[in-house]
Amino acid sequence: MKRVMFVCKKNSARSQMAEGFAKTLGKGKIEVISSGLEASQVRPEAIATMKEIGIDITDQHSKPLSDFQAQDFDVVVSLCGCGVNLPPEWVMQEVFEDWQLDDPAEQPEIFPRVRDEIKERVTQLIESVNKEITPAQ
Repeated sequence: MKRVMFVCKKNSARSQMAEGFAKTLGKGKIEVISSGLEASQVRPEAIATMKEIGIDITDQHSKPLSDFQAQDFDVVVSLCGCGVNLPPEWVMQEVFEDWQLDDPAEQPEIFPRVRDEIKERVTQLIESVNKEITPAQ
């Protein structure tokens, strides 16, 4: 099973929503966690926006990227364009994507739009990761 890390600046909104979608939509297909360049706390707007569509992320918490090792993950996704700030070993994983999504923390009214963009991208990511699984030799 592929291991996916979603990373953002503070691990408070976009990466938390991505983790929630990936845990729900990718259950049994991928293992997922999220982190931030620095830890903070999950924004109440992120929790509320996900709850609107039936996904509960209240048990998720913000974690610093420094708590993890790059080699433990197959896929690394930056959600905020912070790829340039990641230590090189994170960018050099098997799959690295930098989604550069708008920050809803600065404009809470865009939370639903950003959530829907994340859902679409997470769905595509799960499909592509599962296509890439190579048969045993």
